[in-house]
Amino acid sequence: MGAFPVFVVDGTPSPLKSQARAARFFRGSGIDAAASTSKEPEGDASVRASPVKARNALFTRYVKDCVELLGYLGMPVLQAKGEAEALCAQLNNEGQVDACITSDSDAFLFGAKTVIKMLRSNCKEPVECYNVGDIESGIGLKRKQMVAMALLIGCDHDLHGVPGFGVETALRFVRLFDEDHILDKLHEIGRGIYPSAEGNDKTHVDDLPSTSTKSTPVARLRHCSNCGHPGNKKDHIKTGCNYCLLDSLENCVEKPAGFICDCPSCDKARDLKAQRRQENWEIKVFKRLAAETDFPNGEIIKLYLSDDNLDKESGVPLLVWNEPNVEALVDMLKYTQKWEPSYIRQHMLPMLSTIYLREMASSPCKSLLLCDQYEFHSIQRIKIRYGHPYYLVKWKRATRGMLSAGLSDKKAELDGESSQAEVVVLDDEEEEEDATVNRESADSLDEPDLPQVLRDDDCTFLLTDEDIELVNAAFPSEARRFEAQQRLKEEKSRSRKSKVNPATSGFETPKGPRPGGVQLSIKEFYRATKGAAGDEAAGKKPQVEAGQSSKRKASPVDLSKKIPKSLRRRLLFD
Repeated sequence: MGAFPVFVVDGTPSPLKSQARAARFFRGSGIDAAASTSKEPEGDASVRASPVKARNALFTRYVKDCVELLGYLGMPVLQAKGEAEALCAQLNNEGQVDACITSDSDAFLFGAKTVIKMLRSNCKEPVECYNVGDIESGIGLKRKQMVAMALLIGCDHDLHGVPGFGVETALRFVRLFDEDHILDKLHEIGRGIYPSAEGNDKTHVDDLPSTSTKSTPVARLRHCSNCGHPGNKKDHIKTGCNYCLLDSLENCVEKPAGFICDCPSCDKARDLKAQRRQENWEIKVFKRLAAETDFPNGEIIKLYLSDDNLDKESGVPLLVWNEPNVEALVDMLKYTQKWEPSYIRQHMLPMLSTIYLREMASSPCKSLLLCDQYEFHSIQRIKIRYGHPYYLVKWKRATRGMLSAGLSDKKAELDGESSQAEVVVLDDEEEEEDATVNRESADSLDEPDLPQVLRDDDCTFLLTDEDIELVNAAFPSEARRFEAQQRLKEEKSRSRKSKVNPATSGFETPKGPRPGGVQLSIKEFYRATKGAAGDEAAGKKPQVEAGQSSKRKASPVDLSKKIPKSLRRRLLFD
């Protein structure tokens, strides 16, 4: 897919995340977390208050195996101090990487700019991508405002959040303040201080009026009971209503159902009522937040806003992609996964071909061989895979003079392997393979496209799917030659079709008489009947060409008269 991945490993988990880890364990194990917690003895709070435990030993060993595997693949691996998403977001925020691949939405809170939630190369839409710019323009939230949302509705470090706060309520509250002041306002509310709009006057939340007290009614002008406009019905009947006269030129029109007056006094009353309703909602929310203990949690805020997420003890490795160590990788997977070396090399070849094309694109003067055995031969065709075009590249087995002396020993060691090894290392005694290439991709959703073997004129070829832009950069002359061949094929195909079916190139009717009994085409039929109808309407006698007999009877109706078009058509076509 043209990406250069950087892998990040979790560090020591934060004690704040112990509840989330326990919930995930129960959910993954199929255990009812509520039932298990209800069986705990009363007063035994040491389990919940104990420091976070280390990770499972088996899981830790698996992570070490993955790190070793990635090292053999030549991929850079970074060790995070705590959350891996935090380090991914930091690298993305600093511009060292273009995106973070994670399903955890906390990456935006850690400062990520672009998050790829799902990455699948075997579908038409391979990525599900989200950008922080779309969030800012769509719902108007920035990083600190999203941190405030997490504190209100809950996150991995505080599963419950504030009772009574859902997404809509939290979003409405966060929009009251801008990003620069939202966290300071939360601290003020947590201390019981009402954040007034003026900024100077600070009122304690307990001193705010209760929302249950009825406010004084808003003064409003007297309105007509008939039309609903300012004034009274008696005056409107006598002198007329200014609004009704302006709209319908009548003295007083009866108001329809659901009528809302738009006079200045009514607008002012509605605005004042909405303002009081908003103030009562804010007072209710502020009192609810002030009643929470230890709100907001400063450790969670510091965790999300920290820019020091790299583990210094493991060093600061550079983001460098090295060549894979194939032999070490084969030995490791053969020992740990019990895989055959042929199977490993077969599945590694698509990655090795991509690395080879990248090296050729960066330094085209090098004379390299793919897997030290195959050279670039040609582009066979364009292959559509999951809705995206690829080049189907042919790799030719190099002659023995081009192979290094060490390959003969390596081939001798692999002679006893299964026939799957023949995809990468092909022996002279290998079985015949089908030389045809499938035009359609028959890949399953779990298996990638594996290289195919093609035999042609006693030559062995490998067929792999490669990125079009990468092939153009690595072998521009071959790409131009293939494009020229494609254009020539298209021109020949168009000329051949035009010769076979000349009617497709135009709509000219062939001249000359048609033999009797031959059915006319639909265009010829309508042109002939239209011409005959026009001649009869003009008083001319239709002419019959030689070799054709007119079997149609003369119409008893005079077509020169004005008759309906449908009747004229039925008479002409009998």
